[in-house]
Amino acid sequence: MVGTRAFDTECTHLQRQGQLALWVPSVGQEGCQVGLGRAAEPQDHIFPAYREHLVAKIRGVDFVNLAAQFRGLTHGGWDVTDPANGNFHLYTLVLGAQTQHATGHALGQLLDAKRAAADTRLDPGEAGTATGEATMVFYGDGTTSQGDANESLVFAASYQTPQVFVVQNNRWAISVPVARQSRTPLYRRALGFGIRSVQIDGNDPLAAYAVGRRFLDLARTGHGPGYIEALTYRIGAHTTSDDPTRYREDGELEHWQERDPIKRLEAYLRTLGVEDAFFAEVWESADREAKRARDAILNLPAPTADSMFASVYSEPHPRIEEQRAWLERYESSFEGADGTKRGSDQ
Repeated sequence: MVGTRAFDTECTHLQRQGQLALWVPSVGQEGCQVGLGRAAEPQDHIFPAYREHLVAKIRGVDFVNLAAQFRGLTHGGWDVTDPANGNFHLYTLVLGAQTQHATGHALGQLLDAKRAAADTRLDPGEAGTATGEATMVFYGDGTTSQGDANESLVFAASYQTPQVFVVQNNRWAISVPVARQSRTPLYRRALGFGIRSVQIDGNDPLAAYAVGRRFLDLARTGHGPGYIEALTYRIGAHTTSDDPTRYREDGELEHWQERDPIKRLEAYLRTLGVEDAFFAEVWESADREAKRARDAILNLPAPTADSMFASVYSEPHPRIEEQRAWLERYESSFEGADGTKRGSDQ
């Protein structure tokens, strides 16, 4: 939690210095993320939104790879198929899309399990097929108002997919308070789809872990989808292009700063007898890692022009080859007689 916050702070500074195009802070939401991230098993798949930095770290994604996307050097930043990245899928800036990606993936997990059991039936509402693995998808309170998220709940409930929906209710969908979006607690919406749901204290990492374990276990063992509303708070801005002082009261912010999940966990650990030396080492280690990431981010190589064609299709495609050839001709048109670039670099 501390390491992620230190990295978060460095990236905010980098964006202000013009080194990142945008940054999405997760300050205040570390408790929810660490508990749920640790609750998942290695075989589970996780579909994030775009501020699940701590979950990414838990699953093995390097902080530097997270920042590469916001530096404009990649469309993703890490290889989802690489086991080192822990089945952690790419960030989704088209909000709500990840809920459908996750539900489709969970349906695939279910079909694979049924095929392995020589069972070809897929009856809506049928439960009981254990998959041994699950899918977890993260999104925010604002996304609950989008069609994609609600359509995903329909499919998940209909086919009893092995997945867990996690709504990090940080109280603000950019500048719109959650009270304006929903007249009822968000977890009650899932009940209307026939999905088990619960509301938890998202600033308590132990509660998030316990509930996450339970819901993921149920999903893996054939008991269908679950829905967790984690009540937390976005202490910082929605993104670095946002100014929360325009729509939030100082008193509200101070109220939640007193409930900072890092402070809460530290206070709890101190009651168990953990001494000052431990906390000092945690912060020093976090500072070292954040500075390492900062230096690495600033030295990331620029992508080659050819890389934009590499992963459009899984097989060679004539239109892609045509576009690649056009770009090569265009680039070569800037070369002078001595082989140097005449204008493209300028």
